[in-house]
Amino acid sequence: MFNSSNWFREWFNSPYYHKLYFEHDEKEASAFITRLLDKLKPAPEAKLLDVACGRGRHSKLLASKGFNVTGIDLAPASIAIAKQQENGHLHFFEHDMRLPFWINYFDYAFNFFTSFGYFRTEREHYNAIRTISSALRSKGTVVIDYLNVHYAEDHLVHKQEKQIDEVTYYLTKWYDETHFYKKIEIEDETLEAPLEFTEKVAKFTLGDFNDMFAYYHLQLKDVYGDYSLNAYDIKNSPRMLMIAEKTG
Repeated sequence: MFNSSNWFREWFNSPYYHKLYFEHDEKEASAFITRLLDKLKPAPEAKLLDVACGRGRHSKLLASKGFNVTGIDLAPASIAIAKQQENGHLHFFEHDMRLPFWINYFDYAFNFFTSFGYFRTEREHYNAIRTISSALRSKGTVVIDYLNVHYAEDHLVHKQEKQIDEVTYYLTKWYDETHFYKKIEIEDETLEAPLEFTEKVAKFTLGDFNDMFAYYHLQLKDVYGDYSLNAYDIKNSPRMLMIAEKTG
């Protein structure tokens, strides 16, 4: 069992995390990236940053469109796998988003799949936004893909069981005033004992992100409510896909 203020370091580094979330919807991810790039229309020479890139699923899709892509993530096992896909315009680095990365270098920065909101303090979340903003050139664009708090509260499934590759995942979800929680119990006959992780994600609203953006010279431009890029609706949209521009 692993449960601490840095729970994400071990969980995001686990192969079970990737099997649970990422190995079965490549087609949907590819369609989303295509739609997003059609909307953003980056110049052919644009430099793209994938923040909290994991094993590089989205980075690889972005690079397949011909862009120069850099992915960063704090999970060493994920970056080791991602690095096997490196080429002339796709590179990966082990890096914590709370710490500054390349300054005034990128034209676009992306943070996909609620890869935010899991730090212990407000200051750490602000530091992550600072990293993204400082990495962008003036007029650069950031896209943050986050859950919609209001929808998530209304549609929470408290108990689930999933079977993936002979591994059973028991999911228990709940929330309080400030966070969503998900306990993941993993049963795998190759393990000596079951594993347990508890995710904790902040209930950041659009207003909260607006505050963080404004503090680091990012201006919100558009918000979409799902991966089909439909308009955001505070009650009915499952996601908040926020697009902001660096103003200074």
